Amino acid sequence: MTPSGWRWIRPLVGAVILGLVVAQIGAAAFREGLRALDTATLVVGVLLAALTTVCSAWRWRLVADRLSAGLPLSLAVASYYRSLLLNLTLPGGVLGDVDRGVRHGRRVDDVRVALRAVVWERVSGQVVLIGLAVLAVLFTPVPEPARALVAGGLVLIALLAIATVRHAGSQPRPTVRRFGPIAVKWPEGKSGLPTRVATVALADGRALASPRVVLGLLGSSLIAISGHVATFVVAARAVGTAMPVTDLVIAAVLVLLVAAVPLSLAGWGPREGAAAWVFAATGAQASEGLAVSVAYGSMVLVGALPGLFVILAGRSRTSAVSARA
Repeated sequence: MTPSGWRWIRPLVGAVILGLVVAQIGAAAFREGLRALDTATLVVGVLLAALTTVCSAWRWRLVADRLSAGLPLSLAVASYYRSLLLNLTLPGGVLGDVDRGVRHGRRVDDVRVALRAVVWERVSGQVVLIGLAVLAVLFTPVPEPARALVAGGLVLIALLAIATVRHAGSQPRPTVRRFGPIAVKWPEGKSGLPTRVATVALADGRALASPRVVLGLLGSSLIAISGHVATFVVAARAVGTAMPVTDLVIAAVLVLLVAAVPLSLAGWGPREGAAAWVFAATGAQASEGLAVSVAYGSMVLVGALPGLFVILAGRSRTSAVSARA
């Protein structure tokens, strides 16, 4: 598959999943999820989004500092808001992360290191999320279909990671690589990509292996995930679900795990399918799970809207510089 095809297959898969869920359950659940959002619910969502964004930005800053590509926390928070908004509005759901990595790389004159910092920051959060999902499966009365969902999600994440590395390793290293609309200069090398990836990963792993860094990544990831779980619970209560909070927390962790799979249409698709499946597996209605997922996704989008002000402020600064020049 060509790089261009790989970029577009992810949002296409997300759109297909979303379409199948709607065809099976109906569009009424979408309207129910949107109608459940009042001002108070959205304000709570914005506050929880601020908590998760600051924690995630702090995690990114911690990783970047260890890789000798430090950045101020205020800049990290602003860049993370911009990244979230782009992830939630552009196909694929990852272009915002690429954008903040490239922008940070240009500030520190090392795009490769900056992109690696973004990758490690995201991976650390996903590792903690996977750990929580495994604990939920092992130590709580999760229904068998939900256990299968977790197992399938983990296998799919692993297969996608392997396919990505194998695909990249089979291609000659270009001088310029494109990530959607973003072009990054990347020098060629003689050794194979898998060898270079392993070498760099080991070096980065040594840099990040100190107890202080590991505890910082673990703590910030737990707080950020807790914020997302709390947002899911608030969305569920707004929709009117009577499911116990403990069950909602477990459902949220499982849904977040599936949503982490990079096959979505700006975050939509797998998340809605997983929510419908998990709710049905616990004895609730699949349509209720879909409505909760729609409410949650809408709350997350509203919570990312400060990123719009970051984008507009950046454009204003660029225009002012151009005018002076």
